[in-house]
Amino acid sequence: MRTDHLTEAPVVNARMLIRRPVGEVFQAFVDPEITTRFWFTKSSGRLEPGAEVTWTWEMYCVSTLVTVHEVVENERIVVEWDSDAPTRIDWRFQPTEDGHTIVRITESGYHGTADEAVGRAIDSMGGFTMVLAAAKALLEHDIVLTVVADAHPAGGPE
Repeated sequence: MRTDHLTEAPVVNARMLIRRPVGEVFQAFVDPEITTRFWFTKSSGRLEPGAEVTWTWEMYCVSTLVTVHEVVENERIVVEWDSDAPTRIDWRFQPTEDGHTIVRITESGYHGTADEAVGRAIDSMGGFTMVLAAAKALLEHDIVLTVVADAHPAGGPE
C-alpha cells in the first residue's frame, strides 16, 4: 500500500575523519574565508550565534539564508536553512585520541510528500558527503577539490 506521507521524516547523517586538530576543522566551517574554498562561493558573514548569513553558489545562481541557532566553539554548530522548506543542520566536531577530528553532519526536518522529503534527503546526503570530502582534501593536503562545483556541470547529465 502506497501513501503520500512518511510515518517518520528522513534524517541525513554524514561523517568523516579529518586528520587535523578539532580547532582547525571547526574554523573551516565557521569562517567563510576557508569554507568558500570547498563548499559555497560567497557568504555574507561568519557563523556566530544569532547571525543570519547568506550563502551563495555562484556557479548555480543559487543562494540560501542561513539562521545560526547555536555555535559552541570546537564542538557544535546548529543552523536552519532554506526558507521555503527549512531544515535543521547540526555539525558535531569530536576530537580523537590521536589529535584528529570526526565531523558529523545531521540534517532533519524535511517537509512535503514522502517522495519530496526522501528526494531532498538523498540530495543532501550526497551533498554533505562531497562537502566533507572536499574539506578533508583541503585541510589535510591543501588541495582544492571542485566537487561541489563539478557535481552539476553545465550541459552535463542530470
